[in-house]
Amino acid sequence: MAGRFGLDGLRVPPTPPIARRGFVMTSLMTGLTLAARHAEAETIHTSPAGLLAGEVQVPVADGRLPAYAARPDGAGPFPTVLVIEEIFGVHEYIKDVCRRLAKAGYLAVAPELYARLGDLSKMTDPHQIVRDVISRAPDATLLADLDATASWASGNGDGDARRLAVVGFCRGGRDTWLYAAHNPRLKAAIAWYGPLGGETSAIQPHNAGEMAGKLNCPLLGLYGGADPSSTPAQIHDAEQQAHAAGRTVEIVVYPDTPHGFHADYRPSYRQGPAEDGWRRMLAWLHRYGVG
Repeated sequence: MAGRFGLDGLRVPPTPPIARRGFVMTSLMTGLTLAARHAEAETIHTSPAGLLAGEVQVPVADGRLPAYAARPDGAGPFPTVLVIEEIFGVHEYIKDVCRRLAKAGYLAVAPELYARLGDLSKMTDPHQIVRDVISRAPDATLLADLDATASWASGNGDGDARRLAVVGFCRGGRDTWLYAAHNPRLKAAIAWYGPLGGETSAIQPHNAGEMAGKLNCPLLGLYGGADPSSTPAQIHDAEQQAHAAGRTVEIVVYPDTPHGFHADYRPSYRQGPAEDGWRRMLAWLHRYGVG
C-alpha cells in the first residue's frame, strides 16, 4: 500500500484523524528514563546515518499510540521486529535498540504500550511505575496494540508481514512469551529476561511460563543466572513444557549475570552477555526466516 512520508521520513498510511481518548502520553519521552540508575559512561549511541528513524503514531482502537520506528534508508518492504519496552517506557535506550536493528536490515517499531496509564517521562520511582501503571495494564489491550503495530508496519509498505518477529526486554521479555502465544503470524520471538512466573489477576490472567506450550513460533530466551525475577526452576519448567508440547524453545542462561544485563545505560549492564545475546538474537531471526 502506498503511503505518505511523515516529518521524520517514515511513511504513515493516509488514515483519517482518530481522537486520543484517555491517553496520558501522546508523544515519547526524550533522553533516558528518570526511574532507573544510570551508568552514562557505558551508554551506546547508534547513529541514525543511513536510516529513516523517528517518532510515529500508530492507529489503535481508541486513538493513536506514540511509537519509535527505524529502518534502512532504501526500498522495502523490510523484515519487521516489534520491540517491547521495559517498564520504563520507550526512552533513548529502546530507541537505540530500534536503530541497532535497523542497521542490521530491519524495520523495528517500539510502541509506547503504557501511554493510556501514566506519563513515564515524569515518573522516578520504579515501584510506583509497577503499582500505578504496569499492574493496571490489561494484557488484552497490550496484545491488541502489538497487533495494531504490526498492521501499521505492513500497511504502510515499509514492513513485510510475512517476516515478523517480536523482541522484548525486562517486562517486555514476559510480554514476548504472551505475544508469541497470541499471534500465529510470528516467525520468531526473543525474550531478554523478564519474569516467567508471578501473580496473575483478572486483567493479567496468565504469566509467561504458562504460555510455553502454546507458542506459535520459535522462541529464544536470554536470562541471567543471578536474576531473581526468573528462577532456575521457572526457566527449566518453561523450557520443558515447551519441548513437551513440540514447541521450539532455546534458553541461554548467563552465569552470575543480573537482570537488565543488556541495558547499557544501567549499572546492571554486562558487555559480554549483552553482545553474545545480540549475536544469538540476530542468528535466531535469520534461522527462522526473519532476515
